[in-house]
Amino acid sequence: MSTSQGQRASLDKQPHEVATMFDGVAARYDLANTVLSFGQDRSWRRATRAALGLRPGERVLDVGAGTGVSTGELARSGAYAVGADLSLGMLAAGRRTRPEVPLLAGDALRLPFADATFDAVTISFALRNVQDTDAALRELARVTKPGGRLVVCEFSTPVNPVFRTIYLSYLMRSLPAVARSVASSPDAYVYLAESIRAWPDQAVLAERIGSAGWHRAAWRNLTGGIVALHRAFRP
Repeated sequence: MSTSQGQRASLDKQPHEVATMFDGVAARYDLANTVLSFGQDRSWRRATRAALGLRPGERVLDVGAGTGVSTGELARSGAYAVGADLSLGMLAAGRRTRPEVPLLAGDALRLPFADATFDAVTISFALRNVQDTDAALRELARVTKPGGRLVVCEFSTPVNPVFRTIYLSYLMRSLPAVARSVASSPDAYVYLAESIRAWPDQAVLAERIGSAGWHRAAWRNLTGGIVALHRAFRP
């Protein structure tokens, strides 16, 4: 349930709760991500761009773009990159700091684009916040051209059992404590930690991507499996 401040979404991921929560963390979201990931967020964004294999002149959609930091990274490839997000607060923060990045309001379940618009689509650290994961994957396929690429960058399951135990302890105990010193709404990070722990592992997500109509779904672990890149192709 939401807190009295309305800054924490519940794990049933009602869209208005998720949008309100991210509105509340928008002001310091990029800083908090860098601190909480020990700076690894930058390398994860670069890996996402590389996995998409973007070429100049292509069009790529970045869903759950937030403040547009990931969209700006994609644009470094020479492709035309546009970001979409449900949170108006995140979009406003992004437009202030990155006015050159095209950012639009958009729900991952009802994207404001025609069929087969993009050469590639991606969603980073946002798929687990969508109310209906499978419907979102189908919607991403709808706006992608035949032969186009999908890359999902998302928190996942560390492959080493000892490291996994340490990581889960950090998520549930240390992450909210660290967030209090850097984040504008620490309660939101309790939800984020819970949502990461509840998210399916690499193999299960690959199966769901395939069931949503994507072909050749495969993954690569980053940082020992804390994050996984899943790539697939539109038939």
